[in-house]
Amino acid sequence: MEKPVVSDPRRSLPSVDRLARELEAQESAPASWALREGARRALRQVRESLRASKGTGLRDWDGPDALAALALAHAEQLSQPSPRRVVNATGVILHTNLGRSALAPEAARAVAEVGAAYTDLELDLASGQRGQRLDRIEALLCLLSGAEAALAVNNNAAAVLLALDSLARGREVVVSRGELVEIGGSFRVPEILERAGVRLVEVGTTNRTHPRDYEAAIGPETGALLKVHRSNFEQRGFVAEVTLPELVRLGRAGGVPVVEDLGSGTLVDLRPQGLPAESFAPARVASGADLVCFSGDKLLGGPQAGLLLGRRETLAKLRSSPLARALRLDKQSLAALDWTLRAYLDGRVHELPTLRMLQEKPASIAQRAKRLAERLTKVLPQGLALERVATRAPVGGGSLPGFELESQALALVGGDPDAQARALRGAAVPVLARVFAGQLLLDVRTLLPGDDEAIEAAVRQLPSPRSVSA
Repeated sequence: MEKPVVSDPRRSLPSVDRLARELEAQESAPASWALREGARRALRQVRESLRASKGTGLRDWDGPDALAALALAHAEQLSQPSPRRVVNATGVILHTNLGRSALAPEAARAVAEVGAAYTDLELDLASGQRGQRLDRIEALLCLLSGAEAALAVNNNAAAVLLALDSLARGREVVVSRGELVEIGGSFRVPEILERAGVRLVEVGTTNRTHPRDYEAAIGPETGALLKVHRSNFEQRGFVAEVTLPELVRLGRAGGVPVVEDLGSGTLVDLRPQGLPAESFAPARVASGADLVCFSGDKLLGGPQAGLLLGRRETLAKLRSSPLARALRLDKQSLAALDWTLRAYLDGRVHELPTLRMLQEKPASIAQRAKRLAERLTKVLPQGLALERVATRAPVGGGSLPGFELESQALALVGGDPDAQARALRGAAVPVLARVFAGQLLLDVRTLLPGDDEAIEAAVRQLPSPRSVSA
């Protein structure tokens, strides 16, 4: 008896060109290159599904219409600009996944201006000779911090790498066990030390490190003492650590440079707002550290950058390293950083979104929450309601572990909060909220000018709980 011939359903799939041509005929179709790649990805996805199901069917996208919809979805995703603007309604001021600090509008305009033109990036206009791209930034940083010298590279990890490579390559770097941290993206301090070509010497215990631990470790092979800010966790209870001034005293006695990886620092004293004293970078420089490193796009409120402040002879060693060129800032980042630093010097820190969010009073946030609630109530789908609730907003960005600010959020009442969060993320301007205690919360502290309009448009598109249940 002959076995029946089983047709492989993959043979019925159209070619990439044919599927792309069919999509091009649709109104408002994405660009041809996106349609072709969308068709290619959709067909590959279907073939893999058929292979996994041993040819029994096309599963969830069975049929030409479903295949075309899948290809079109891929094409539309490809044709979107990246990264895209989103609304941060999470309450996390320095949200790493959302790009940390938003630039001040004038800083963004400075970026656009230099990006679209030639600049005097490395030209001395007075002499017509080659200039240094970082001279201006160094001058501004020194004015703001009181440091003898300064340098800027493309992020704080690069700053730490450059410092260790320049000061201690082939030698030992002493670090407390309680400061061998891992931050977001599996970035680990020991791995940075390894890449810098230095040998890690751990001292103390996880919870307690004393000056005598460093004293016992300092020897002829010691290249630096490194202090690392615990950026995303805190220790409580039976703990002890060596302060930066104590570490500087030990370094001076042993003839060893002291480097602090502050992680996140600001150039204005925010202790009146409740921020811890160690976040004020000029005070860390004044303590006598040879080098203090921190990010430009965290508490500083500027672009991504790694800022290094310290002693003149120490920074000279870093500038002479080949890595300094590999890690340097481009003209757009320099323009944004220049504008941000001048805003500090001019006393205009309120124009920096991050600083404004950190300093805004709870009463002001409550008023903004009230206005937004009145606006959204008019467009809420049937079956949904809003409540104003008090919240606590973390600073985020690996900056101030355990530190939170009073805030207010609008809680969406009714419906599935996880489904609502997905729907808001799928809006034309995606809105990022948070789900807490079974409610979707739109935190007002982190909203920027113009975000209310985007939230209104996204909320209008939310499904009604009644239509979903029906």
